[in-house]
Amino acid sequence: MEEMDLGPDILTLEDDEGQEHQFEVLDTLDLNDEHYLALIPVFDEAQDMLDDDAELVILKTVEEDGEEFLEAIDNEEEFNQVAKIFMKNLEEQDYTIEQ
Repeated sequence: MEEMDLGPDILTLEDDEGQEHQFEVLDTLDLNDEHYLALIPVFDEAQDMLDDDAELVILKTVEEDGEEFLEAIDNEEEFNQVAKIFMKNLEEQDYTIEQ
């Protein structure tokens, strides 16, 4: 029997300054031939998690030169449409996320 990993899906992303940050993938969405991820920060210290405002991070998967990476959504209409869907999905899963 194949063993399944049921733990959280954690991504390590690097910001513009080269610092690494970890995020948990809460949800994914395919819409209009685009792929989106809803993420929340992962913290090493419990107090850091309590101090965080639980903002949802939404990124889009983009492919360039055969390599896949994540980027912010620049189009406000696109962002609002995707955010609305993610918020509805996460509310149904009993997540509390600041808007």
